[in-house]
Amino acid sequence: MLKIDTNYKKHFYYIKYPVFEEALCKLEMRCLFGETPSEKYLFSKSYINPSRSPFIKEMISIIYEEESLEEILNNIIKDKLAYDDFKVCYLRTEYGDIDYEERLKSLSKIGFVIKGEPEIHNPKVILGVTRICGKWIFGIYEKNNYEWHIHDKKPYSYSNSLSVRVARALVNIAVKNNLECRLIDPCCGVGTVLLEALSMGIEIVGCELNPSIAENAKKNLKFYGYEDVVTNGDMNEIEEKYDVAIIDLPYGLFTPTTIEEQTAIIKSARRISKKLVIVTFENMDECIANSGFNIIDKSNVCKGKFKRYISVCE
Repeated sequence: MLKIDTNYKKHFYYIKYPVFEEALCKLEMRCLFGETPSEKYLFSKSYINPSRSPFIKEMISIIYEEESLEEILNNIIKDKLAYDDFKVCYLRTEYGDIDYEERLKSLSKIGFVIKGEPEIHNPKVILGVTRICGKWIFGIYEKNNYEWHIHDKKPYSYSNSLSVRVARALVNIAVKNNLECRLIDPCCGVGTVLLEALSMGIEIVGCELNPSIAENAKKNLKFYGYEDVVTNGDMNEIEEKYDVAIIDLPYGLFTPTTIEEQTAIIKSARRISKKLVIVTFENMDECIANSGFNIIDKSNVCKGKFKRYISVCE
């Protein structure tokens, strides 16, 4: 069987987001791909596992990109494309301009010319086809497994903590494509950010001032089988250095709220990390700048009647 190069030169990503998370999605896309999508899809030379992102729904690593389906079929025949136990699916987007019958026909035609036995229920390889921007795209199909949604049901939480989706996006914004980054969440609460980083295999530690909340964070990590990386203590006493700090700035539900204490947290983040991704409930650009950080990108996200400001700082 013909061995296909897995280092595909181009990938197609289909993105989905609710309106209130559009700005957050675009910030994450800038960090992962270096560009802001103008539509709910993008093409990139970079490969990103779709399950990393809360916003990438599906993707195709492109083998062929042609003006017509017939050209795709001719390429498959010419290259003698072959797979054992394969399945072909159509990646539907809101930009599609072919009807249900035509989609079915495209799948049938592709499946007929690929050498090897199809396997609908338990395929070893899933191939994808779609029509976008007037062109047909065919390649290796992957979709977001959304397994990280299991963290929605962590044993301990509180109403104003970050959502799993936002926390996961923040981790991606923090590390970009360097999964070797060392992260710290020095105000980790019940560990929402910790869980998302650990689920992606990223090294992270957490610190929490409130002993009962720190204990709940430890219990959440244990519930999902992760190592205890939480310290109950004051972040101002942390001495070790990290690549990035992620902070959901305390605003008074369980912790101090004075501007002086919030500023001290940001200054401590400057001392222990090269980069900061911070979430605040008000514009704190001046405090961030006075702490020695430069804001290099910004976004926001809403949760109910709350609006959170997200700043990426170096």
